[in-house]
Amino acid sequence: MAKDENFDASVRSRLRELRLDKGLTLEELAARANIDTSTLSRLESGKRRLALDHLPSLADALGVRVDDLLPRRRVIDPRIKPVAREFDGLTVWPLSGKGAAGGLEAMKMRIHPSRNQPPEGELPVHEGHHWFYVLDGTMRLILGDEDFEVKPGEAVEFSTWTPHWFGTVDGPVDLLAILGPEGERIHFHET
Repeated sequence: MAKDENFDASVRSRLRELRLDKGLTLEELAARANIDTSTLSRLESGKRRLALDHLPSLADALGVRVDDLLPRRRVIDPRIKPVAREFDGLTVWPLSGKGAAGGLEAMKMRIHPSRNQPPEGELPVHEGHHWFYVLDGTMRLILGDEDFEVKPGEAVEFSTWTPHWFGTVDGPVDLLAILGPEGERIHFHET
C-alpha cells in the first residue's frame, strides 16, 4: 500500500509543480481540464484519490504528456563493463548483458596470430547463426569446403550447421561478433 501512496503523492506533487510552473490557478486549470475546482484542489492535496482517468485531461490542460505527470523512474546504469576472457587463441569482451536480444550475445573479439591453422579432423557444427564484422586485420573463415579471407569493413553471416572455423591470415584480427547462445557456449566455454 505504501508504494501506491508514494506514487499518488509523487503524481500530486508533479501536478501542482506543473500548474505553478505554467502560472495557472486551481480555477484556471480546473476549467481547462473540465473538472470541478474543488475536485482539483482535493486531488492536489491528497484528500481525494487520483484516478487514472483524470490524467489525460489534466495533462492536456497543462500542455504536457501524461508521462510528464508520472514519477520519473530511476534509470539503471546501462553501461556494460566487459571483462576479457582468453582461450584458444582468442580474447573476448562481452558487449551485451545475459538474456539481451533474444539470447543473442554481442562481443568484441581479438583473434591472436597463433590461431592460424584449423584443427585436425572435422570442423565443428552446431545449432545457430554467427555474424562477424572485421574491424582490423584479415580473418580466415572456413565454411564447409570453402576458404575465405574477410578483410576490414567486411561482414559475414552464416549458419553454424555448416562445418566452420575462423582464425587469422597473417596477424591479429579485431572483430565484432553476434552469436546465438549455442555458438557462444561451444566456442568460448568448451575447451
